Amino acid sequence: MTRTAFSVLLPYYRNDDPAHLRRSFLSVTGDQTVPPDQVVLVQDGPTGPELDATVRTLLDDSAVPVEHVRLESNVGLARALEAGLSRCRHEIVARQDADDVSLPERFARQLPLLEQGLDLVGSAIEELDDRRPGAGLVRVPPATQGEIVGRARFASPFNHPTVVFRQSAVREAGGYQHLDLLEDYWLFVRMIARGARVANDPEPLVLYRVDAGAYRRRGGRRLLRSELELQKRMRRIGFTTRAQYVRNVLVRGGYRVLGEPIRRALYRSWVLVATRRAPLLSARHVNPRGEDPS
Repeated sequence: MTRTAFSVLLPYYRNDDPAHLRRSFLSVTGDQTVPPDQVVLVQDGPTGPELDATVRTLLDDSAVPVEHVRLESNVGLARALEAGLSRCRHEIVARQDADDVSLPERFARQLPLLEQGLDLVGSAIEELDDRRPGAGLVRVPPATQGEIVGRARFASPFNHPTVVFRQSAVREAGGYQHLDLLEDYWLFVRMIARGARVANDPEPLVLYRVDAGAYRRRGGRRLLRSELELQKRMRRIGFTTRAQYVRNVLVRGGYRVLGEPIRRALYRSWVLVATRRAPLLSARHVNPRGEDPS
């Protein structure tokens, strides 16, 4: 029985760790029970010699055809993804980040859902923290269409590094558009608003790397500006009501301006609340479950 051909879209830039990029790349190629038919590797601007050497090795050794897209300057994630998407040969495209790890059954679980007619499929993630091996939280997103639509009016209903989508559905929604640090959420909102058929697998299919700066990056003036712009755009297209807009500005905007220790404590609290609501996962995942308002 033939399966649907698909591409993997994997951007990287100068600050990425070469060892992490190598592990990420191998996790979506040789480690997969269902490997892709193409990897589009997008170099977002100049990188250093160590990273360049790692990429050359990956290109030379890969059993999967690789399209290497080199951008002369760093253009940011949304524009890099758009450049890479234009080089994806297949309708089905899977996202992968340069520091995350896809588990071997990821595509074997997600592809059948796309083949059944869905436009966008994500999954839960398990946090990967090299400082504390085995202590990662599992963040479970809403699973069904109705739950996802409801969640999207307050928080991103997908973990971006886990998504697999139809390229045509992304194009119909206007593609990736620049919105500093929140371009993925803005894309998901537009896709849902246009009637995209969506779902999440509640099992963690991606190990999502976190580091010491993870909580710091969830706040600050830069992210606050993007947050306020996102809320304006969601209200402008009629995706949120006036009351939802006010709630989001107060709650999500307020979260961005809190100090890092408070954000960390709130995040842990949200995880514990979500743990009681999340579906049971397989026995090998025994960590708390939840999601943050990203």
